[in-house]
Amino acid sequence: MSTFKLHTIASAPVGAVPILEAANKGLGFIPNLYAHLAEAPTALQAYKQLGALLEQSSLTPAEQQVVLISASVENRCEYCVAAHSFLARNMVKVPVEIISALRNTQPVPNLKLNALALFAKAVVRERGWVANSRELKDFFAAGYTQQHAMEVVLGVTMKTLSNYVNHLTDTPLDDAFAGEAWVIPGECASCKH
Repeated sequence: MSTFKLHTIASAPVGAVPILEAANKGLGFIPNLYAHLAEAPTALQAYKQLGALLEQSSLTPAEQQVVLISASVENRCEYCVAAHSFLARNMVKVPVEIISALRNTQPVPNLKLNALALFAKAVVRERGWVANSRELKDFFAAGYTQQHAMEVVLGVTMKTLSNYVNHLTDTPLDDAFAGEAWVIPGECASCKH
């Protein structure tokens, strides 16, 4: 059980309130990740700004979600895998077979997106030490560029922030994302932590 506060608009520090209000207006609720991040308004602002910058990247919305889900799977973040599975399926319309492959650590049935997912996971797993990796070679062979590689690191940076906050705070899954609940492969939900 987390000892970290899930803030509301009424309880949040002033600097977090505009972001919480915007989330509530846009989504109809405040995601629990935001409610935890609100404790440190600069951390919440950083997360939102990283997401806005990733949206401006040359990666397509589907590619962005592939990076975010892949990083979250590699970081074993149940909250973010569920949340981004929901966004990928319902907002970006990523095909279900791609989302399922990412969640189940199976090959993605699209060679280019598979190379992207494997590269993103390698960046997380190897802490960026992938300059001479097979994953980077395959990423470039799939048609991605050096710019795309930097943008993958941006996505990994965004997810590292949220994944680690979720690990620290044991963020409960929002009802809106419950249909996408994910358990780390090989672990049972009641055995975790």
